[in-house]
Amino acid sequence: MFRKLLDPNSIHSRKLRLTYSLVLIVFSSLLQTFVLQTFMNPCNLLSSGFTGLALLINKISLAMGMDIPTSVLILALNIPCALFCAKRISKRFTFLSCVQFSCTSFFLTIFNFQPIVDDILLNIIFGGFLYGMVTVIALRTDGSTGGTDFIALYVSDILHKSIWNYVFIFNMCLIIIFGAMFGWEYAGYSILFQLISTKTIDNFYNRYAQVMIEVTTQDPDTVTEAFQRDFHHGMSVVKAYGAYKHQIYYLCRSIISTYEENEVVRAVRKADPKAIIYSNRIDNFYGSFYRRPIE
Repeated sequence: MFRKLLDPNSIHSRKLRLTYSLVLIVFSSLLQTFVLQTFMNPCNLLSSGFTGLALLINKISLAMGMDIPTSVLILALNIPCALFCAKRISKRFTFLSCVQFSCTSFFLTIFNFQPIVDDILLNIIFGGFLYGMVTVIALRTDGSTGGTDFIALYVSDILHKSIWNYVFIFNMCLIIIFGAMFGWEYAGYSILFQLISTKTIDNFYNRYAQVMIEVTTQDPDTVTEAFQRDFHHGMSVVKAYGAYKHQIYYLCRSIISTYEENEVVRAVRKADPKAIIYSNRIDNFYGSFYRRPIE
């Protein structure tokens, strides 16, 4: 029974992972609502992505004498993207993303969190960091907060690189419109808020970063067999001489994604407990590279 739970392909394991992902995705919605009401609304800041677009449309509608609810706009903007991604990425990803933005829309209606501090810079710094973590938490479940996250993750999987800087440009366009209509002071604060948020995502979500892992072992066949059984990467084996013990060793090298590193280390150490392992960040990689698809 315990092995079945550990097996990533077993029904029990998939159900457990889905339950865990749902808990995290709902938490990210609650955190997003908290940041919007506690840090952003008191400072009249504009949030990022389609939520920010929904807020901007809501403000414009109020200025024109109408009131289009933000919660309705969040659903109206995100549902078309959800339908698009359902065909091109995965049903699980789309489902978790729909749960996230639907819960956010619902939580904004039922909750009313109060401000914690009065200082606008503290609100921007802590709010920007926490808003970035909202997206990070959602992405780590293989879901998203919807909207631009749908688009960013879809394009990034095609290009094999992060495009969060382009997302930041989109957000700045929203802020420029916001500033022209409602005041440049708050637009400037919003730009700083979005910069902190975007950099938080870029630093904490490293799906597209790569590392070189090197294993020093006297049993290369066991190591390479364990590695290639669970990971879809090649591994080069180089014969080496150890000057300390005057013995022959083998260096097993491979380029992997950062999110696979811990799994690779566990698999190799299980195959050869005496193996020495080190990893090194790769700045640039050219050539074909397997990346596990989003489920």
